[in-house]
Amino acid sequence: MPAKKPARAAAKIDQVPWSAIRPAPVVLVTGAETFLAERSIGMLRDLLVGEDPALEVHDLEADQYAPGLLATLASPSLFGEPRFVRVGNVEKCTDAFITETISYLQAPADDVTLVLRHGGGVRGKKLLDTIRSGVGGGIEVQCDEIKRDTDRMDFVNAEFRAARRKIAPSAVRTLVAAFADDLAELAAACRQLLADEAEEITDRTVDKYYGGRVETNAFKVADIALAGRSASAIVELRHALSTGEAPVPIVAAFASKIRTMAKVTAFRGSSGQAASALGMAPWQVQRAQRDVAGWSEAGLANAVLSIAAADAAVKGGSRDAHFALEVMVRTIARRGEDR
Repeated sequence: MPAKKPARAAAKIDQVPWSAIRPAPVVLVTGAETFLAERSIGMLRDLLVGEDPALEVHDLEADQYAPGLLATLASPSLFGEPRFVRVGNVEKCTDAFITETISYLQAPADDVTLVLRHGGGVRGKKLLDTIRSGVGGGIEVQCDEIKRDTDRMDFVNAEFRAARRKIAPSAVRTLVAAFADDLAELAAACRQLLADEAEEITDRTVDKYYGGRVETNAFKVADIALAGRSASAIVELRHALSTGEAPVPIVAAFASKIRTMAKVTAFRGSSGQAASALGMAPWQVQRAQRDVAGWSEAGLANAVLSIAAADAAVKGGSRDAHFALEVMVRTIARRGEDR
């Protein structure tokens, strides 16, 4: 049995989220979420420009690094302007870059902010470990990939909170469902709504701007079915399929809804306690409590079986996956009752 690899020592520098970036002699920006990394670095640049409009900005790519370049960019300028050196592709860096940057860390130049963008992987590990050990007086900005809808919802809420604006929880959910695959597009949608609308953002507002994109998403089909509107849900399902919505995400949306409802109905306590215990936002618990009202345990069990059958069908277990989806939708619309 091979020996276990030793765990990496805890970092001795501050590790902060993308939104908390701040000036430091060395700023290591890690993680796979490119959009957040770019935004975070842009925020830092704007902050430094605000402190001194004469800031010199230099860009270089670590995978194309020429020996001596870092020393040249970090050397004192003729008029003493502060410098901002952005380095991309550190995860593909040359050996010369590793060697010279580690040497630079021993005595970082005054009035220089060195930003290193590392997207992931083992290349440059020695350099990263040196920074994390505290050499150079740096910080690490973590831009981990956003994969869960709850994290995207947190992102949207933060965008509106930063602008001191309100957005309805249901509008957040609709917006996230519409732009689930691209964080940059989601951020752009938030900016458009903030720029064009003066009032609180509601479902109607989101529908006005992005109705063509959200009207056939999987969660909308699930919401209509949960409201008991079987015929409307079938129409919406067929429209979704005809406009390119894949069957698997539709089943996943129903599964997510029913799973949340089952968790909430099995919990004994207040919505606040449920939110804390189940790892959900309070509004998610309240929404699930409304959705599950009137359901029986047997109905939930039938719904779970229906979703399992549809899941098997859309993954190759049936010649007519669309029919299996319709059976699932009708079952959910009947609250799982056999009638």
